[in-house]
Amino acid sequence: MRIVIAGGHGQIALRLERLLAGRGDEVAGIIRKAEQADDLRAAGAEPVVLDLESASVDEVAERLRGADAAVFAAGAGPGSGAARKDTVDKAAAVLFADAAVRAGVRRFLIVSSMGADPRHQGDEIFDVYLRAKGEADAYVSSLDALDWTVLRPGALTDDAGTGLVRLEARTGRGPVPRDDVAAVLAELIDTPATNGLILELISGSAPVSVAVKAVAGN
Repeated sequence: MRIVIAGGHGQIALRLERLLAGRGDEVAGIIRKAEQADDLRAAGAEPVVLDLESASVDEVAERLRGADAAVFAAGAGPGSGAARKDTVDKAAAVLFADAAVRAGVRRFLIVSSMGADPRHQGDEIFDVYLRAKGEADAYVSSLDALDWTVLRPGALTDDAGTGLVRLEARTGRGPVPRDDVAAVLAELIDTPATNGLILELISGSAPVSVAVKAVAGN
């Protein structure tokens, strides 16, 4: 498969790129800064320099043409202000989804956040973030031209992955290593029966492949 990842230099994205390249997939990661390219190459991914805050739908669609799946894993980051929650966490996700439709890429995964809700109240930065992620999720899930899956991890950690997770429509809050988030994403890409699902993810007791098969109805 050829898979294109937005936010290709993110901590989850780099882990996902290593997993996908390691199993023989062709992976491209969209990055904003050319100096990040070597990190992607080291992970086995092809770097694509493109700023999703300023690119057009056609420019992004051109990078997506021929892909079997698209993964939105970009984020403004914890140090960013409210404005970039809207331009990255929301607007860039909407742009990437529109570009996938234009390029004819049906399989589409979006890395969201537990608690994401377009109706979330509050004016703190994290409130704005949850609202932006919720609005992005709502937009993606409204597109009939995409076979979409929304993944909402709990509190992300840099602990070594265990390969054991809880993946359900509602899990309740809890931590999850970024390693395990990437492993679940890799499995979801290969499981189109998870189309149309919004899933929460925390550490648990089910092996990743078993957890994904369970939500897919297998």
